[in-house]
Amino acid sequence: MKRFIFLLVLLTGVLSSCSGETEKPVLKIGGIPDQEISRLELRFNTMAEHLSEELDMEVEYIPSVDYAALVTAFQRGDIQLAWFGALTGVQARLSAPGSLAIAQRPRDEKFHSVYVIGKDVSASELSDLKGLRFTFGSESSTSGHLFPRFFLTEAGVDVENDFDGPPSYSGSHDKTWKLVESGSFQAGALSESVWERANKEGSVDLEKVRKLSTTPSYFNYHWVLRSGVDSEFGSGFTEELTQALLGISKENDQDLLDLFQADSFIATSNSNYDPIETVARELNLVE
Repeated sequence: MKRFIFLLVLLTGVLSSCSGETEKPVLKIGGIPDQEISRLELRFNTMAEHLSEELDMEVEYIPSVDYAALVTAFQRGDIQLAWFGALTGVQARLSAPGSLAIAQRPRDEKFHSVYVIGKDVSASELSDLKGLRFTFGSESSTSGHLFPRFFLTEAGVDVENDFDGPPSYSGSHDKTWKLVESGSFQAGALSESVWERANKEGSVDLEKVRKLSTTPSYFNYHWVLRSGVDSEFGSGFTEELTQALLGISKENDQDLLDLFQADSFIATSNSNYDPIETVARELNLVE
């Protein structure tokens, strides 16, 4: 009898092990940490819940400490779907060939950065920023560094030599305007959407910091799906996930869209970001 019970327990363990091996893999998503942690957690956990329902599978949000960490996690396959800015999206696709830009917000077809200055700073154009203490956002940020640097250069500003010391990197858009507002820096550059949101919420003290100018438009934020997901999650998964994102609607999912400051998600493609890669190579931000 004891031998029978032992064999039964052993068989149960083997069957449980086999059952575990056939469980569906978990889709892991991430996003660049360009804003406050609490805001990011709400945004991406809500998206994970939505995709879990739409795809009938477990979806988990994996936070990243900085932009580079997200690109590395994507490269390693620790994250399969990520919300990148244009520059980090280029970096991610170069690190994981075959990965696809699949969806973006309509505003990301014509995105802008803004330059902000302290209220007591006398400046009317970009060239007037020479000699000031200046901060970008993250070094890997499209709207907080890549294009603000590019347009400063176009305006005749030598970013490494014309400011009062080397430019700083705040790490996120929220921190940039707060540093200028506090007087730690006299000027900075950040995402237009973050600046607009902060103004709408009344977070910004407009007696201490104001917008100087807005950049020309460029493609920016987008969802990137790692290569190999159809093998990992099943044939047709790329199309299924893409449609789940494109199907997010104002009628049914307004709260989720509000977290992304969006009215919808629309299709995009890798080729939209070719100009981003060109500019990044000119500035030695990708190899």
